[in-house]
Amino acid sequence: MTGLLADTKNKISSDAQLLSQVGEVAAGESTGIPQLEAVLPTVQTGEMQDAGLAQISGTSPQATTTTAGITGLEAVKPTPSSPSLGQIDATTTIAPSVGTATTSQIGTTPQIDMTGVQGTVSTGAVATAATQELDEKATTQYQLGQLLGSIEEGKPMPAWAAPAVRKVAGVMQARGLGASSMAAAAMTQAVMESGVVIASQDANKYATIQLQNLNNQQQTALTNAATFAAMDKANLSARLQGAVTNAQNLLATETKNLDARQQGNTLTYNALTQALFKDAAEDNARKQFNAKNEIQVEEFFANLGSQVDTANKNRIAATAQFNAGEVNAQAQFNTAMRDNREKFNANMQFAVDQSNVQWRRQVNTASTAVQNETNRINVANAYNSSQNALNNLWQKYRDNAAWNFQKTESYMQRQHEVGIMAMEFANTKSLYNQQQKDNLALGIGNWIATWMGSSKSDDSGDSST
Repeated sequence: MTGLLADTKNKISSDAQLLSQVGEVAAGESTGIPQLEAVLPTVQTGEMQDAGLAQISGTSPQATTTTAGITGLEAVKPTPSSPSLGQIDATTTIAPSVGTATTSQIGTTPQIDMTGVQGTVSTGAVATAATQELDEKATTQYQLGQLLGSIEEGKPMPAWAAPAVRKVAGVMQARGLGASSMAAAAMTQAVMESGVVIASQDANKYATIQLQNLNNQQQTALTNAATFAAMDKANLSARLQGAVTNAQNLLATETKNLDARQQGNTLTYNALTQALFKDAAEDNARKQFNAKNEIQVEEFFANLGSQVDTANKNRIAATAQFNAGEVNAQAQFNTAMRDNREKFNANMQFAVDQSNVQWRRQVNTASTAVQNETNRINVANAYNSSQNALNNLWQKYRDNAAWNFQKTESYMQRQHEVGIMAMEFANTKSLYNQQQKDNLALGIGNWIATWMGSSKSDDSGDSST
């Protein structure tokens, strides 16, 4: 620990010049830190608006008025073109002959052809019984053969036979007959009995599925036959209904035609009768109108002349009124034009002055913002430089202390590894010595065993002799 402090002091004394420089910056000295100089915006020449350019000079043009004359507005009074105006001549009358109304009888109604209306049973409406042969998979023999085929020589018993085989083997081993033919027969019998149960269940499953499929086929055939039969019945009903409808429509058409012919004959008779009375009434009305029409024509033209005089006076008065209104409207328009020009000039002067004031305010605001931002950046640079210098100083201290601590730790680690290597070397040496001893003992034992074997063979040879 004392060595660590000494190394740290030596490192600090060797960097005295660097620490003094870092300490000055960390203490807040601004020596060597760059400073920003703010460039403040000002109002330049030509940036201000001239109010004189937004004014309308001169005088407004005076509009002239064109009035309408009254020449050609008077209408000419009309006069009758013919003394016989309004006379009605005699017209041709309808002949007095009147037709006789007749009645119509319903003739023989055409018969409806019922060929093809009779119902017949289609081929698809006849159900056929579904039959099947017994599938070999539904037999116990087939399933038992499949199970016994899974037993292979030299391989473990299948999972379905292993419990019975283990049970029989245990019983035979308990009786001392584990390797006898009885044990083999018993195991074979146990495998067969276990397989028969499983094969019977599998065969029953296949038989059930086959029976269900047969039932489904039979049910499907019956359903299809019922569907075709219902379709045949529906087609027969549709054909019968169509035939009945056709017969009803044909009867209704014949009845309506008969009614129309009878109604036409009745209308013709009534029209001829009414025509005779109307001709007589029209002739009497014509004679009465011709007697009154001469006086009415004279009254009509007298009223028409009065209306023409009134219309002429009204046109002259309306023309004079229109001319006076046009003169007044033109004078009012000229006055409004002068007033609008003065208002426009005043509004433009106010807008230009307001724009110039706003521009100066914006320039001053931008100048203040630039100066404040410059001051902020300078202060931030000075603070960041001091903070960075202080951080570098502390980092320097930490690096020196960490380096000295790591050097001590590395020295102690090396000493520890040397001790471990020494222990491993000593342990390896003792293991080697023990292995040499074991090998020597093994060689001696093998030699003794060989010697004893050769001695026994010599003794047996002497006895046989």
